[in-house]
Amino acid sequence: MKVLILGGYGVFGGRLARLLSDLAGLELLICGRNLEAASAFCASYHGQPVLRPLKVDRRHIDTVLLAEQPDLVVDASGPFQDYGDQPYGVVQACIAARIPYLDFADAADFVFGVAQFDAQARAAGIYVLSGVSSFPVLTAAVLRQMAGSMDIVSVDGGIAPSPYAGIGLNVMRAVVGYAGAPVKLTRNGQAAYGCGLAESRRFTIAVPGKLPLRNLHFSLVDVPDLQVIPPEHPTLIDIWIGAGPVPELLHRILNLLAGARARFGLPSLLPLARLFYMVLNLMKFGEHRGGMFVRASGLRDGVVVEQTWHLLAEGDDGPYIPSMAIEAVIRKLLAGERPAAGARPATHALELSDYQRLFEGRSIHCGFRHEQPGASLYQQLLGSAYGALPAPVQALHAATHAHAWSGLAEVRRGRGLLARLVGRVIGFPPAGTDVPVRVGFTPERGGERWTRDFAGRRFSSWQRRGQGRNAWLLVERFGIVDVALALVLEDDRLHLVARRWSCLGIPLPKALLPGGRTFETGRDGRFIFDVEIAAPLVGLIAAYRGTLQADPG
Repeated sequence: MKVLILGGYGVFGGRLARLLSDLAGLELLICGRNLEAASAFCASYHGQPVLRPLKVDRRHIDTVLLAEQPDLVVDASGPFQDYGDQPYGVVQACIAARIPYLDFADAADFVFGVAQFDAQARAAGIYVLSGVSSFPVLTAAVLRQMAGSMDIVSVDGGIAPSPYAGIGLNVMRAVVGYAGAPVKLTRNGQAAYGCGLAESRRFTIAVPGKLPLRNLHFSLVDVPDLQVIPPEHPTLIDIWIGAGPVPELLHRILNLLAGARARFGLPSLLPLARLFYMVLNLMKFGEHRGGMFVRASGLRDGVVVEQTWHLLAEGDDGPYIPSMAIEAVIRKLLAGERPAAGARPATHALELSDYQRLFEGRSIHCGFRHEQPGASLYQQLLGSAYGALPAPVQALHAATHAHAWSGLAEVRRGRGLLARLVGRVIGFPPAGTDVPVRVGFTPERGGERWTRDFAGRRFSSWQRRGQGRNAWLLVERFGIVDVALALVLEDDRLHLVARRWSCLGIPLPKALLPGGRTFETGRDGRFIFDVEIAAPLVGLIAAYRGTLQADPG
């Protein structure tokens, strides 16, 4: 199978080629205007396919198609928003040559408009699929699954790339080009316009049982979903899709420039694209993690319901997700599965199960969340991951009424002056072994009051579900200090990982955030706890571990 990839040495085309590296039956034509760059990519490639560099000007691709006769053309170049007076030249050339076509297009008008060639593609007996990427293929697959349990009324979503992912200049040109420009979408059931990169929302991406991303700032982007998703859901009246790149400071500068352009009628920000490209690719710091979310609200039997889908990608796996849709289509082709003839947006190219197979063996995790009436605090926060907890841990956190558990503990205390002072203020017990311990759990203001009694020495904290920037975190209050904790399930342990903290609602420096290894598990029918509280400059404050069993009655 011979695949011609326009922009094959670029960000998305190059990642697609690497995703196909295990397929010995492929010949990949790595094409673009820069033969030297194409040759360098081919020389550095490691994999089973045969690669060949080729200099191609998309304006004259018809002669290349005639000479090479590829089995498939993939357009990974762009920016698709800037293809001039004949944006569909490659599509038309492929139809004339009867060669199937796929693209990575992220331009809403381009993807929506490809259906005008449907009759021609059918007559040629080929498929032409546009927008074969996370937006809109993955979004559409998620929403189809959600539509099985509700009539979808409103949708919002977003993508949050890792700061280390790298972004191509063409992508930056596309983004900066529509900053402050009108963006077509659906609002209140009517065709409307938003303002590109000037409208913002915050969201926390939190796959059940995994360490969430930081709460992120998302801004409206001009993606195909805004135009191709509404026709598939007749009850949908609102849709909004954003991107949440970091660092947030640079993101907010772009917001201000977009707002100024819209308000004062300024010219396009496109001349700034290279500057933003250089700065964004230099400012690589923070967590090497990315993610995506889709949130839908709708009606089920006349009742308003909401469901969210979350995706987390660790390290270098995340940047490959946009290229995985075309990877999956090519693998299906090699297995004898061919898309139906015709030209259309690629919303039905894959199902969510196809993506789940692609994610296997990678550090990519996804899951759904929805409200659970009557659920306990930990059931709400852990969602579908709650059922994977050890039985004693589930039992301790399941109750929504007052109850208590008792057992024995070993206590250690920090020896430094600051550690002793902090421990005394909170009320931690003195060091000891085989210390009798009893923990009482009492419902309080939508959360739980935990009262710990170590041989008569008592201290308590109030746990509750986080809101706003603490969404999907467990917030525990000790006196006037709140610590926001992520509930992370690894193997058979539930880890509590500190993410943020504040005093009287005022955020405190992350560099001084208390931490320490803290987890819960179960063994031989008993609940096991291991808590360590330490802080920078202070060291160990207190640590206690032991076992608990439910009190009778």
